Amino acid sequence: MKVKKLAQLIALIGVVSPAMAQQAAQPMQRVEITGSSIKRVAAEGALPVQVITFDAIQKAGITSTEDLLRTISANGTGADNMTSGNNVFGADADRVSGGASFASLRGLGPNATLVLLNGRRVGNHGASGKAVDLNSIPLGAIQRVEILKDGASAIYGTDAIGGVVNFILKTDYQGVELSASYNATEAGGGMQRRYSALGGWGDLANQGWNVMASVTHDVNDKLSSSQRDFANGYQPARGLSPDTTGTPYANILTGAGTALGTGFKVAGDNTTYLQANPLSFQGKCDTIPGMSQYQTDLWKDVTAPTRTKYSCAYDYGADYVISFPVERTNAVSRATFQLSPEHKMFAELLGSRTEATASLTPVQISTSLANGNAYPVNGPYYLDMSQFIPTYDKTKPIIYKWRSTPWGDRTQKNVTENLRGLIGMEGLLAGKYDYKVGLSRAQSKTKTDLIDGYGWTSQIYSALGSGKINPWLQPGQSQTAEAMQLIESTKYKGALQHGKTTLTQLDGSISGEVFQLPAGAVSMAAGVDLRRETYEFAQDVDATKILLAPGNANQSRVSRNIKAVYAEAIIPVIKDLEVQLAVRRDDYSVIGATTNPKVSFRWQPTQNLMFRGSASEGFLAPSFTQLYAGRLQQELPNGVIDQEGCAKNPGNPAFCAIPRLNYMTGGNPNLRPETSKQGTLGMVVAPFTGFTASLDFWAINIQDRILNRTPQVVLNNWQYLPEYIIRNPQTGVIDHVEAGWINAAGLKTRGLDIGLRGDYKIGTYKTTASLDGTWMKSFQFAEFEGQPFKEQVGKFATRDVYLRWKHNASVTVARGDWSVLFTNKFASHYADQLPNGGKGTPPAGFDPMVKHYSIFGISGTYTGFKNTTITAGIQNLFDTDPPFTAHNVDEVVGAGWDPRVADGRGRSFALNLKYKFF
Repeated sequence: MKVKKLAQLIALIGVVSPAMAQQAAQPMQRVEITGSSIKRVAAEGALPVQVITFDAIQKAGITSTEDLLRTISANGTGADNMTSGNNVFGADADRVSGGASFASLRGLGPNATLVLLNGRRVGNHGASGKAVDLNSIPLGAIQRVEILKDGASAIYGTDAIGGVVNFILKTDYQGVELSASYNATEAGGGMQRRYSALGGWGDLANQGWNVMASVTHDVNDKLSSSQRDFANGYQPARGLSPDTTGTPYANILTGAGTALGTGFKVAGDNTTYLQANPLSFQGKCDTIPGMSQYQTDLWKDVTAPTRTKYSCAYDYGADYVISFPVERTNAVSRATFQLSPEHKMFAELLGSRTEATASLTPVQISTSLANGNAYPVNGPYYLDMSQFIPTYDKTKPIIYKWRSTPWGDRTQKNVTENLRGLIGMEGLLAGKYDYKVGLSRAQSKTKTDLIDGYGWTSQIYSALGSGKINPWLQPGQSQTAEAMQLIESTKYKGALQHGKTTLTQLDGSISGEVFQLPAGAVSMAAGVDLRRETYEFAQDVDATKILLAPGNANQSRVSRNIKAVYAEAIIPVIKDLEVQLAVRRDDYSVIGATTNPKVSFRWQPTQNLMFRGSASEGFLAPSFTQLYAGRLQQELPNGVIDQEGCAKNPGNPAFCAIPRLNYMTGGNPNLRPETSKQGTLGMVVAPFTGFTASLDFWAINIQDRILNRTPQVVLNNWQYLPEYIIRNPQTGVIDHVEAGWINAAGLKTRGLDIGLRGDYKIGTYKTTASLDGTWMKSFQFAEFEGQPFKEQVGKFATRDVYLRWKHNASVTVARGDWSVLFTNKFASHYADQLPNGGKGTPPAGFDPMVKHYSIFGISGTYTGFKNTTITAGIQNLFDTDPPFTAHNVDEVVGAGWDPRVADGRGRSFALNLKYKFF
């Protein structure tokens, strides 16, 4: 590596992870710390790591790995949680990750966060294939979690641009331990239960072997939006109302040859309207549960008033599931054999099964004469609107837009099964060189079954066209038995799709002191990492024949080989100053080869002051899905505006109010990898005994950012991307939009990590106070080359919200057998999405800022009974509701609230009982 190159890297400014609040006391033995392959005393590490112990996890009432990641301030505030993942209507939604959740350090996305188990990779989610599903991690068997916030690790992989999350399992465990946890909400719904057993036999030091096994079973109940008052999408005075006219009491559409014809007028108004509902004319939209008069003024520049003024709307966001039923089982076993004083062999087997039942509101249907599903003139429920619309033609069929509630909620059962086997050896060579070698095989399988609410498109259309089904039920009315039988006959229930990923890995490394310098010994490490990854995805049924079936197109089995070698050196330059140099070369069989260096330093001029920093380059190859995903046709909701066409044809609904617009998604085999330059610079100070503070500045620059090009982005940037807007050559009307994955211009992000910890003893009381906070100075993003970078911090966005400040703080007071934990989680305010697409003046009650979110918790632990630990606590102590937001639920999940930022469970009560047999 050239000296000039190293000098340039050192000059980069960036991030050092703070010495964290939950840092566990490390025994004075040589161990391997996340971020380095060189074993040394933990306190000497050049790259400090946030450590969260299992004891801290239990006392905080954390019941899932997803909840654990929410307590890490450096983790992103995005749609990578299970609630947001239960989504098929957002244009940039991951339609095959239902039931999965992902880590996203620095908000750079799941692909840019490397999740490890005992320092080794695990398989990606079986359906999406993009990253590790956190549900596959056996939380009940872990000893601690180490978070390396300094990204682009030359040791584990330079694809870890955002950072590394390393779950460390218990080893050499002896005894049997049973535990049960319960977490119940005060307002009802969302009950969580966990049962686990952990057993270990054999003394590795004295008997030369140890075998341990752990099984954990979790059951989470459903929590519906109807169980929480804040989940309310109809608050027009505050700038929020539903932007949909797919209602349980159908709105009638216009069309040639139909009852409303090509449009209608009302007395005293020369405007031609395109949609109507008799309840709207009577001011009775709200007589149907969930419906309301469409608030045209709120959306007049987004959805054409000619379609909405005399229409009803439906608050389907308030019917959304906050958390769906989940049943999860994780099991892990590990056998370790001390072959000799300097060599040991181990085998590890990990398995998990997650069953998540996701549900969405019933299918929205727009009928037409062409599809044969118009309501017939001779039907028993034919709706006469001539009293409101004189031109209404009762001799013609009716076409309408309807939320088909009799079909039931769209319900999917997602089952993900993970299996990972590992054999390895580690020890000493020649009495002084540490080595480790491992061979592992991991696979993840996901299958999705449709349970209810979906049906064959042709049969549904035929049933609607029969006139036996009533789309205009009054309160208290229901479909006839014949109609329900007909509806049931159209449904499809069974297997929909399945996917599988595999990861085969052979890795090894050797490290140790190689020679002496005046300031101390030089330690070096070298390693190899060989991997083979595969991905496949297939439909079990022709999903194009099932109305609005979720999912992706088929993807035949694809694979790639990755060969990597790396080297690392820790060099004591002078007393109290050491430099860590590392370099990694990866060779992808599909993408090509890349070499990426990393340099870091640690300087401790006094016992109470330390400076450290790092600089590195990263390389993130496109995922299989991004490269090869098959093409799939979907459609955008009503009201899409063709900006170019509307300017040329003002008032023409074919350009200015497109009812349903098709778009295509799929992979892009021409994608380039993302590359990054990033760095850190920080200090740790201990001004007096028992108190430590760290301030660490970080910066990340990414080029060729890979993102999903949504059809909205294409339409909003029509002047840059005209080739992706496909028009009818005769009429100029948009036929469809080409969407999918692209290389964007890039991003720049800067911020500061703050860590505070104080340990005090007052009389017989021991007190520990801590804070883990992240202040994001800037997150700038450019969509396409030639566009200026736009600041995103503190602003609304549809995928990730980049908050200015997040922290997690805690205070623990312990005495004897008792300890009490107080916690606080805080997320700062941000600008809300403006109603009406940001045009015009919002209503007087609209608050342009989503307020900060701050919740507190308390728990107490008692260990006075023999072999027993009891922890009881209250989460969200003051029952704080999520802050109100007026965002359009078509773009972000949550009616009146945002699950990316807040927890919808409300106040809850937790109890954990643990008993250990000796």
